[in-house]
Amino acid sequence: MPRHTEPNANTVLGNLLQPMLGRSAVRAQNSRAIVDHPGLQPDLLITAKGRSPVVVEAEYAPAATVEPEARGRLGLTVVGDRRRIEAAIALQYPEEVGDAADLTAAVAVARLSYCVFTVGKYSPHPEREIKRIDRFPESGWLEGGITDLADLIRLMSLPQLAVDTAADLLQEGIDLAAAALERMEQERPYINPEIARLLGMENVPQTRRMTGAILANAVVFHERIAGMYPHIRPPAQVSGTKSTNPRDETQATWDEILEINYWPIFDVARRILYELPSFYAATILRGLEYTSAQVAATGVENSHDLTGRVFQRLIADRKYLATFYTRPESAALLARLAVARLDVGDFGDAAAIGKLRVGDFACGTGALLSAVNDQIAARHERAGGDPELIHPVMMEEALYGCDVMPSAVHITSATLSGAQPEVGFGKSRLYTMPYGRLSDGSVALGSLEFLAAESQITLSNFSDPARRTGGNGDAATAQAVAEVPDAGFDLVIMNPPFTRAGSDWEGSSRDEDTIKQFRGLSTELETQRRMSDRLRDFSRDTCYHGYAGLASAFAALADLKLKPGGVLALVLPLSAAAGVSWQGFRQMMTAGYTELTVVSIAAADNDQLSFSASTNMAECLVVARKLRGEESPDNLVKFVSLVSRPQNFAASWEIANSIPETDAVNRIEDGPYDGVNLEVGRTVLGKVITARCPVAGEAWAGVRIFDYSLAQTAYTLVDSTLWLPGQAAGLELKITPLNQVGKRGLYSRNIADGPTAPFNREGYSRTATYPALWNHDAKNETRLVCPPDIQLRVKNREWRVRSAEVWATASRAHLNLDFRFNSQPLAVAFTDRESLGGRAWPNVQFPDTRFDYAFALWSNSTLGLLSFWWHTNRQVAGRGSMTISTIETLPTLDFRALTDAQLATAQEIFEEFRDKELLPAYLADADPNRALLDQRVVCDLLGFDESVYAGVRQLAAKWCAEPSVNGGKARPKDARLII
Repeated sequence: MPRHTEPNANTVLGNLLQPMLGRSAVRAQNSRAIVDHPGLQPDLLITAKGRSPVVVEAEYAPAATVEPEARGRLGLTVVGDRRRIEAAIALQYPEEVGDAADLTAAVAVARLSYCVFTVGKYSPHPEREIKRIDRFPESGWLEGGITDLADLIRLMSLPQLAVDTAADLLQEGIDLAAAALERMEQERPYINPEIARLLGMENVPQTRRMTGAILANAVVFHERIAGMYPHIRPPAQVSGTKSTNPRDETQATWDEILEINYWPIFDVARRILYELPSFYAATILRGLEYTSAQVAATGVENSHDLTGRVFQRLIADRKYLATFYTRPESAALLARLAVARLDVGDFGDAAAIGKLRVGDFACGTGALLSAVNDQIAARHERAGGDPELIHPVMMEEALYGCDVMPSAVHITSATLSGAQPEVGFGKSRLYTMPYGRLSDGSVALGSLEFLAAESQITLSNFSDPARRTGGNGDAATAQAVAEVPDAGFDLVIMNPPFTRAGSDWEGSSRDEDTIKQFRGLSTELETQRRMSDRLRDFSRDTCYHGYAGLASAFAALADLKLKPGGVLALVLPLSAAAGVSWQGFRQMMTAGYTELTVVSIAAADNDQLSFSASTNMAECLVVARKLRGEESPDNLVKFVSLVSRPQNFAASWEIANSIPETDAVNRIEDGPYDGVNLEVGRTVLGKVITARCPVAGEAWAGVRIFDYSLAQTAYTLVDSTLWLPGQAAGLELKITPLNQVGKRGLYSRNIADGPTAPFNREGYSRTATYPALWNHDAKNETRLVCPPDIQLRVKNREWRVRSAEVWATASRAHLNLDFRFNSQPLAVAFTDRESLGGRAWPNVQFPDTRFDYAFALWSNSTLGLLSFWWHTNRQVAGRGSMTISTIETLPTLDFRALTDAQLATAQEIFEEFRDKELLPAYLADADPNRALLDQRVVCDLLGFDESVYAGVRQLAAKWCAEPSVNGGKARPKDARLII
């Protein structure tokens, strides 16, 4: 029997949590706290203004009844708050706590076990019956100390379900406002252009949606602060059905609000309202007043990034600006990883926090800046500080945000201001950057202007007041100065635009070509060209590469602005880890940074591969600390591969907490023993491994892998060692880059279609003089030997010499440049006739034609498939892609090391297999012909024994199970491992 009762332990726990949750009320063993349940006594009840209540139910281990008790608290309403409980934590005290001599000391250092229950779904009925309850983790328990528990409570107090509902309601209100503006466009055509001028945008439907979003944001915030001040009337009184002139009454009230503060939220909205005729203003305001009342009824405050989420749904220009909204859970994960690396000393020291400088030079709606602000505020509160007291200095000095869209900066301002809506501040460091052609005829690149400007850029307010930077209106001058000093930032965190250089072909006319990097915001082609030239001038000697896109330019900007010891945190396309055009970035990181962590997602579903919303492309998080002057690079990268992207804030929090220190992580060179699990309870959220990456910028191949024993086998294979999972040691096997034994063919546009190409393409003929294997054709690609699918014809007599030079590169071996593992069988195809290779099948030429046979066999065996997969960009689920240039470094068998007898054996095996059907590569483990091919290659060609063959077949099963290989495609029911 424990010496200390559970109520005593709960009281102590509440007393210890209270200073860590300074803005909350922590009540222990409090009766009459739940509406309609006066006898119900939650062990701990944590409430805070603007937050959902959180209950903690606690018992000594084994805590047999604590989970049902916690579940039973969900959906109940707290007395005096009227909010429903959406999160409840079930907690176990270790047994030794009850027997401790000093209960307070024991609870303070105890290793606690806990899980959290949340409302997953309410029924649509008025009584709001709970239809689904989620448990995190799904099985097992989280473990941590009291500070970890405080962090979890703070996270779970966000009313997530209510935010989602409110966002949908707000979207509906914005759509109605935009519809009214569209009607006005037809009846009053001269008004919307003036509003567009205020926003620094073109008069297009997108601008109407932005206008609706800004007005809606202001009305919702108005609803939030009405009643905080005695003279501020709520929207229902100034714009509701009883108001005779909603426009003038709302304007007058917003003027009164501006006398208090809140300039980032209400100034642009007020000026928009001034432009609207009374009838349209009344229609829009009355609709938004109803919307704000609905949003308020959900219990959501404006401090939860509400408008920011909706704002991203409205960006029609997203294809060209590539401004994707960072999902809140992803932003929280990146911010937590980044803030943990900050050299602050004591987060309880307000003066130290006030000296921080945090920059996001592509801030969009401010999701990342808000997440960093939340992290710093939470750490300050946990250390005993008051986040309200540091809010002014965070807004005025610490947080820097830049974007090319004035409306985006408006939303960022509103979101950050809403974190502490009662606290005023002076001017902020949020800037709308000049972009495109300016009034003086020059062009500007937005934040990338800082690549050339040493620290300051003067911003002319071409679209006053949208470019206004002040938090209280003091900067409403003709010009403002954006100060962004080089080497001046402790943290740069960004999700930059991903757009790449190149033309966007929408038709046959050259006049319709555009430079996609700079097509956003309706820039003209000549302006785009001048902007491209300007960026090229600014970015010399940086990691920027046109084919990597603007994201690499923003990475160069971040490096320029970070101080030694500063932290870099980026959301990047997965191609940053492997793409040739990203080599300069990787070289910059491995040579100039330490504590480098790369987080990717190993999921099979393309929709789950990104940390941003609606990208449908794989992404990675890159976090590192810039070297100080006396430090040397360690070239060590920690790869974190998640099973899926974080689905909630608790998952983000636990992932960040669970990533082990580098010394505790398996290394890729250790051999095929897999990585270290990221476990939450009994659920594996991901894997971690470390690898040494050369400073020359070679690919970071450790991304998007769930079974890291595959990576370890591939890594040693590249180093000419065949070390299979389950084997104690490796075997020698000569492997070399492809360009050491052969020569890759020409880029397809240098053969046909391109301006320097000597050939035109035509339908295939068996009498073709110049045959080519150009496109994928599934029915003709199930065997090693594939027929050419087109013929080439010399353009005219002027191309005779060049056509002969191009034809001299023809061969029989063709490499699959974009290999769909889950639908295509072949990594390498063989043509009986020498042929040129096209877009899908560039050819490879060897000095010894006997190598053709060995290359086709090796590449389509399990070991060849593994080498191919390891070398590719796994940007899309179920697919491995290479560029024409990365073909040259593809690891392949060193055919020069084979004897004449082995080469003869290769040809013999090839003839045996030329007509055998192969299944798609993702079924390599269950394909009888692939199994036979493995046996013939491993045993008969390479001379290994049956145990090695068995290990290769087990390797095939592991490879086929990888999400990046199967892409989530279902296996046939009869598919079984064949050994």
